[in-house]
Amino acid sequence: MSSIPQLVIAVDGHSSCGKSTFARAIAKMLGYIHIDSGAMYRAVTWRALEEGLISGKDIHRENLQHLLPGINITFVPDSAGDTFRIHLNGIDIEDFIREPRVSDHVSDISALREVREFLVQQQRKLAGKNGVVMDGRDIGTVVFPNADLKIFMTASPEIRAMRRFRELQEKGIPADYEEVLRNIEQRDRQDSSRAISPLKKADDAILLDNSHMTVSEQMEWFRNLLKERWNISTDNHEEVHEH
Repeated sequence: MSSIPQLVIAVDGHSSCGKSTFARAIAKMLGYIHIDSGAMYRAVTWRALEEGLISGKDIHRENLQHLLPGINITFVPDSAGDTFRIHLNGIDIEDFIREPRVSDHVSDISALREVREFLVQQQRKLAGKNGVVMDGRDIGTVVFPNADLKIFMTASPEIRAMRRFRELQEKGIPADYEEVLRNIEQRDRQDSSRAISPLKKADDAILLDNSHMTVSEQMEWFRNLLKERWNISTDNHEEVHEH
């Protein structure tokens, strides 16, 4: 592998289009830090649920605002060192944040200005001055508007729903495909129409529709992009799991 510069790579896109898997594979290949910003919003949502701050569609915003300063989010390598698991105040909550009840409310929590401002600060702090790959919905537009590389990922709702459904099944989490599809379509509407940091493709982002691409094919696409833009060659690359 040729010398790798310390780049900031922003990966944005729709829910369940494989952003985290793709970003994680890029970070591993380049020796960068990977930050899953969506997991951070899920962590706040999970904590709000645990504290009883969400009742149906009602969110106790004042209490949530008081809760935020006491939340410390970190990403800790797993035992194999292959991936990072999210910890909230030192507790591993990676599996908890993927539960359907969190998925049902994360867009509502993400739409709150105070939550976004709090987490954007944490995201920038986590990145520091290292090479970083961060995935989410407003990374290239808000968190790192001057990122060296911006990628906007998408796929059809049906394909994304099937990927998410299979992921939940593999983890032993009960799920219904039609319910997962409804959730994804609802999140698309909420994410794209919210007033604060809506999901949109940055003007200088490169579009990647991975509806009919394997993870390996996406990585080949990325290696070609590195070669074209920075003349970076990656001779040996890690195999990644297909989803």
